Amino acid sequence: MARARKTITPDPYAKPIAKPLPPEKSLPGHLKQFQSPTRANFELVSPYGAAGDQPKAIEELTEGFKHGEQFQTLLGVTGSGKTFTMANVIKNVGKPTLILTHNKTLAAQLYQEFKAFFPHNAVEYFVSYYDYFQPEAYIPHTDTFIEKDASINDEIDKLRLRATANLLTRRDVIIVASVSCIYGLGSPSEYFDLMVRIQKGEIYDRDKILHDLVRIQYTRNDFSLERGSFRVHGDVIEIHPSYDEEGLRIELFGDEVDRLCRFNIVTGEVTQELNEMTVAPAKHFVTKEEGRAGILQRMQVELTERLAELDKEGKVLESARLSSRTRYDMEMIRETGMCSGIENYSRIIENRAPGTRPFTLIDYFGDDWLLMVDESHVSIPQVGGMAEGDKSRKTTLVQYGFRLPCALDNRPMNFAEFEFMYPKQVLFVSATPGDYELKKTGGVVTEQINRPTGLLDPKIEMFPIKGQMDVLLYRIEEVVKNGDRVLVTTLTKKMAQDLTDFFVEAGIRARYLHSDIKTLERHELIRGLRTGEFDVLVGINLLREGLDLPEVSMVAILDADKEGFLRNYRSLIQTMGRASRNVNGTVLLFADNMTDSLEKAVTETARRRSVQEEFNKEHGITPKSVTRKLEDDLRINDPLGDIGDDSVDEDWEDEPSTGSENLGIRPMEPLQPSSKTKRKGSGKKKPIPASAGMTYGPSTSKRAENAELLQRASASSKLEDLERQMKEAAARLDFEEAARLRDIIRSMDA
Repeated sequence: MARARKTITPDPYAKPIAKPLPPEKSLPGHLKQFQSPTRANFELVSPYGAAGDQPKAIEELTEGFKHGEQFQTLLGVTGSGKTFTMANVIKNVGKPTLILTHNKTLAAQLYQEFKAFFPHNAVEYFVSYYDYFQPEAYIPHTDTFIEKDASINDEIDKLRLRATANLLTRRDVIIVASVSCIYGLGSPSEYFDLMVRIQKGEIYDRDKILHDLVRIQYTRNDFSLERGSFRVHGDVIEIHPSYDEEGLRIELFGDEVDRLCRFNIVTGEVTQELNEMTVAPAKHFVTKEEGRAGILQRMQVELTERLAELDKEGKVLESARLSSRTRYDMEMIRETGMCSGIENYSRIIENRAPGTRPFTLIDYFGDDWLLMVDESHVSIPQVGGMAEGDKSRKTTLVQYGFRLPCALDNRPMNFAEFEFMYPKQVLFVSATPGDYELKKTGGVVTEQINRPTGLLDPKIEMFPIKGQMDVLLYRIEEVVKNGDRVLVTTLTKKMAQDLTDFFVEAGIRARYLHSDIKTLERHELIRGLRTGEFDVLVGINLLREGLDLPEVSMVAILDADKEGFLRNYRSLIQTMGRASRNVNGTVLLFADNMTDSLEKAVTETARRRSVQEEFNKEHGITPKSVTRKLEDDLRINDPLGDIGDDSVDEDWEDEPSTGSENLGIRPMEPLQPSSKTKRKGSGKKKPIPASAGMTYGPSTSKRAENAELLQRASASSKLEDLERQMKEAAARLDFEEAARLRDIIRSMDA
């Protein structure tokens, strides 16, 4: 008997398994227009009107699209109300709109804002539905296979399904999405064709309805009506759609549909009578039963071809591995229509040609829609970087017999394909547009410089590096006396930690923030800065886009003349912008040389400030700091706030009052104690360990904090309470709080 041997291919790219296709040839197939391209009626609701530069920007962008311009760029400074301008453009253009942004947090914030602007239209949220995701991978040099491990957020899955269902059935749709929108999704044509449609008064066989529901991945459960299930009581069929909070009820009289209605899942109360009803599939990847034979046949053909290649190369182990794994998946598809990792067979399921990309959310929009790219200077490069990393991982899996070659075609769009899918109207939005956006618009931008509040861009003061700490300490003390906060940016993690230690020894309440700090702690730090728990936050590259800190009146940038990613023109402008929401906004630049980026940033800020001063003088505007209530800022941005019950859980009402009871969230415990006294010691500085997180001094650590938590209550009752809090936090999409509680639970178990 021949012994199976492990073969290592030195270079997986030496023999390409799949040949890349140009974007015009990699389309997954021709799609019909699901909705006629009529004008969508968006009803904009706002307590205030356009102000500052907003009216001019709205008019210019609207007219530009009306006159056939495909690409436009909105250059809006921080705090100028770009979101309100975007909302008005959507209303004026009247087309289904995709708003692309670069992370989940900003997407959730935009979702909340657009949901408030358009309460009577379909505003949806489309991001990755994984709370945790570890893709399957193989590491050849250690012979290590990593199984796919993922935790799916049920509520986000619901929103994704609702987004696609609305896109196929109505025009007044706005979808706020992350880069997840360029990843594979089931065929919209298949999804549309599999929808179960019922009309009142028509004749339907009851068993046929039940069969159709099972075919689109709904499960029967006569005891508990969970999401994605249905139950049957005689001639009454009740369905809980996978994308809705309310249930659907079908009442039959014989084979005739006697009544259709929506009802409350909990109370059973009828909320709306219907004349017709559409039930979309419970999952995006579904297959028609009559098509399974063809799918299995195509899988068998590709498997046979690939096994022949592996056997020819003498890869016995890889051949046996691929045969076993693929045949198991085929058996699952034959019996249930699903299998684990079915997305890797999307090209075969959709009967696409090799090399073609999968269907994505963008394909659900049809031909007539509007694309807005928020923070385009970050979002556009992110889109371009997704495909290569995925290709490298998948190629290794195919090379070593873990997947069929068709897995390579389950991939995100590459950038050329993304560009090819651009609609006739594209708006880039950024305070610092990138070269790509400027090239697309020929260097022409619509400026939105003057803020509705009259606030000016911050003053800029430059100092030499020698003696910078003396200047910084003096200016920080002045700002703190006025009750404001300070941001300081450095170039390295070590420098941020040492500088924080230096500030603490000088009696300044300071903390640091960089990439080693867990995401769950970052929200707590930003909140601590705003509430006055400390006065100075030292960071590197996280104090940029999306941070709304009205209390910050001074930003200090150390080593401003060190040209590079952290000190290029756009990084400098974005960092300076953090001080633009305060009437006393000031930026301190410490540099010995005037670099090109520094000169450009200073000149541009001075130009904007001059324009703003003239505008305020002409219109008699007195600048005022943003005075948004702290509670509003600290409210968790829950994209599901409109879906769930707004009332607070009764169990929470027994909690002691903390001043946060009106937020509808359980108050988050501070990660560290505050300290107003100067730390005593020998005066010798010690580096702050990265594992200690954000501290006032190097002696305080996360471990000590968790030990204190462990001593508060009995272990068993505390565990149960923490697990309940963790699940509640995950349900409302407060991932940071859920992860914090998870870490505490793990430390208690240990």
